[in-house]
Amino acid sequence: MTGVSFLASFLATGRLHGIGIGSALADVDRAFRHPFVDVVGDEGDWLRRDYGLVEFAFNPGADWVLATATVQLHRLASDDDLAAAWARSTGIEFPRYVSWEELWDEVSRAHDAPELRIRDQGGFLEYRALRSNVSVLVVDDEDEERGRRVGDGDVWSLDLWAPARPS
Repeated sequence: MTGVSFLASFLATGRLHGIGIGSALADVDRAFRHPFVDVVGDEGDWLRRDYGLVEFAFNPGADWVLATATVQLHRLASDDDLAAAWARSTGIEFPRYVSWEELWDEVSRAHDAPELRIRDQGGFLEYRALRSNVSVLVVDDEDEERGRRVGDGDVWSLDLWAPARPS
């Protein structure tokens, strides 16, 4: 699977390898077989699991329950080994950079393209898919060029958040 198709599916569905908001830590363990680092809050009130490219945050309960997920694409530009390690453990091959245009083209071709809300985030544009609750941060700075960092028009990250509860 290509990294762009993996990201397009995430943007359209809000799920990574079947994992979504409310999934248990054991579900994440089964879906992702890649080295990780766990960080637990001082009070044991949260857990963050960092796989290098993907991070999950969990809330406690009878089991740790997924609260957010982030794909940190910007890390690929500065870490030559990250994409290769990810491909070996997951079979997903990521390019060093992913442009918003390339990602949206894949979403539009392969999925029912979600409605987007677009907001300026000071140096970034946020494209939020209303149906999936996935936000895509895209670098919005003509002076940013590709190199050890992502450039103008490139995806910085994709973030999944729990839907807002009605008041």
